Amino acid sequence: MDVAIIGGGAAGFFAAIAAKENYPDARVTVFEKTSKILSKVKVSGGGRCNVTNGATTIKELATAYPRGANKLKKAFGHFSNKDTIEWFESRGVPLLTQDDNCVFPVSQDSQTIIDCFLNEVNRLKITIKLKHAVSKIIPLTDGKITLVLADKQLIFDKVIVTTGGSPKEKGLLWLAELGHQIITPVPSLFTFNMPKETITKLMGIVVNPAMVSIQGTKFQSSGPLLITHWGMSGPAILKISAFGARYLSEQDYNFKIQVNWANEKNTELIKNTIQNIINTHPKKLISNYKPYGFTTRFWEYLLAKLKFDKTIIWAELGKKRVNQLVNILANDVYMVSGKTTFKEEFVTCGGVSLENIDFKTMQSKAIPNLYFAGEVLDIDGITGGYNFQAAWTTAFIAAKLN
Repeated sequence: MDVAIIGGGAAGFFAAIAAKENYPDARVTVFEKTSKILSKVKVSGGGRCNVTNGATTIKELATAYPRGANKLKKAFGHFSNKDTIEWFESRGVPLLTQDDNCVFPVSQDSQTIIDCFLNEVNRLKITIKLKHAVSKIIPLTDGKITLVLADKQLIFDKVIVTTGGSPKEKGLLWLAELGHQIITPVPSLFTFNMPKETITKLMGIVVNPAMVSIQGTKFQSSGPLLITHWGMSGPAILKISAFGARYLSEQDYNFKIQVNWANEKNTELIKNTIQNIINTHPKKLISNYKPYGFTTRFWEYLLAKLKFDKTIIWAELGKKRVNQLVNILANDVYMVSGKTTFKEEFVTCGGVSLENIDFKTMQSKAIPNLYFAGEVLDIDGITGGYNFQAAWTTAFIAAKLN
């Protein structure tokens, strides 16, 4: 059996290794259009490679996917994050689960993951073809598939497409021509630009946790929020950018966010916290006693925004100023004008419609013996190892070649 994998990224390598292990006599070839393999694995997690997430249940794992959650829930029953950890560790790559559930190699170096894949590829005698772009897929009447390259055409029994996310729809037209519906790609996982907001002067400060909402929508997330020189980043921002990806694209990335710095939905509880400070530390300067573990710079920024005199004591606040303080802690509004995407690690919302795929096998419903895995599908997760997990799971199922 001749098996082709189109795309030399995370899903491609995982599919190639699994296919060869499932069918030891098969000839497995990976076609990569560039001169580099596993480039996203190399840069992910700041060069450490966040291979998966340590979520304790499949249900919890599936909640991290704005698109594809229901299909993945069943797929994780075949290959879960626990299986990923076992897969790498059984191949000599010990992994470490951090407090935030992100799972990294103990080496803290993505090269460890790349070396593992390369060792497996060499051991299994899988062929890697660099600078081999596949421009077209032609299904044949006998169920075989022709791949069209620049200077030749090759025939395969089975083909797995693992070309990753495409930033533009035209990059997926060759798959649309085969009868697949393409969900228009838009960026997911990006940070918010705030060129008109003075909060950018506080770059480097993290408020953890904070709650973020997109004004006029139900999109909401909470977690660490990082203030940057261009606006806001951190897990709370990245998560809401993923869940709101399509809506934010429709708004042309001009919208307002509301930040709840107290991370507390009930404003009465915020009011109680302020009242408790007034009762227990009435003589302290408002600038010296900070709630919610805020840094001095951040707290003074909020007080300045409210035009509060830093030299007044808590007992002198009064009802009106208490209400103003509660309001800014619960509902601080910022104007977002644009986004910043990390190009090396870009994630797209969109791709081949999941309605075109049999998720029990990852086989195309349009073309027999053609399979899909990874981010070329309309699947994406929030930051934290989830996108790699979707790649491993879909590649594992596709590689069964059922």
